Amino acid sequence: MSLKRRSFLKGAAGGGAALATAAVVSAPAQARPNKVMPPQAVGLLYDSTLCVGCKACVAGCKEANNLPVDVTTADALWDTPLDIGPKTFNVIKVYAEGTAATKDQEKDGFAFIKKSCMHCVDPSCVSVCPVTAMTKHPQTGIVEYNPDACIGCRYCVASCPFGVPQSEFDTPTPQIKKCEMCKHRQAEGKIPMCAEVCPTGATIFGPIPALTEEINRRKAMKAGEANVFERRVIGSGDTHERPAAKYLDHVYGEKEVAGTQFRHMAAVSFAKLGYPELREQSFASQSEGIQHSLYQGMIAPAVVLGGLVWAAKRASHIEDEHPEE
Repeated sequence: MSLKRRSFLKGAAGGGAALATAAVVSAPAQARPNKVMPPQAVGLLYDSTLCVGCKACVAGCKEANNLPVDVTTADALWDTPLDIGPKTFNVIKVYAEGTAATKDQEKDGFAFIKKSCMHCVDPSCVSVCPVTAMTKHPQTGIVEYNPDACIGCRYCVASCPFGVPQSEFDTPTPQIKKCEMCKHRQAEGKIPMCAEVCPTGATIFGPIPALTEEINRRKAMKAGEANVFERRVIGSGDTHERPAAKYLDHVYGEKEVAGTQFRHMAAVSFAKLGYPELREQSFASQSEGIQHSLYQGMIAPAVVLGGLVWAAKRASHIEDEHPEE
């Protein structure tokens, strides 16, 4: 007697699935609370209104991280990354509308935006990694990657709402590539290269409390009035003066998916600048709640296995009684 696939599937659908569903329903999943900012967290503030699109941060990042050129044009004469990827950890993009005559204006204007790892407070990439190749530093909060631990599943790539971790595809031993906030430079007492080389202070580095204070100072500025802006790092003393912009009240990264350590200020809506609208609850908090409910005490997997065994036996019995079906 041979057990037909159709008979088994009928039994599984009718019996095993019902038992598995009962197990899940009996223990409804609940999201855990969002994780909180590490005590000594550091981060970056990007001010779109100060950015002039020079891309010094892009070139500096490549130098600091030994990244190759990213050629996207036929002549192959220049490093021309279109987005972040294995060869480019941060990139400057531009929004333009209509005549694009006025900077930091949505109608007939243009604005620059920086894309890089957001270093989420409650990162999805860390949550989904089955081997802790992706980790969040308990003090600084930097989201780090360990290639020696990675098994190449690319769950981190699929889970990130910002599309940040990227996998290599042009090597037989691919790795995940992303910004780690120049942790190797910070270990030497230096700052991330993108902040180091920015000529206008559009990208600035510092402890999260200091960045938050600076954000509040800028939001309180009156548009058009001359104000002082620091370069490189909060407290550097290297300042320049320019008129304040008319900032949006929304600071991107303060609340999105439990907050991030890379904050953005702008005068043009972030939706137009290419950043997704996200809820305050992290995706990791919800997915982990579901996983913990399903696998608590291994009850649900045991019930599913039992249901499949039952379905196989039932299908076998049906096959014996009706061999011609």
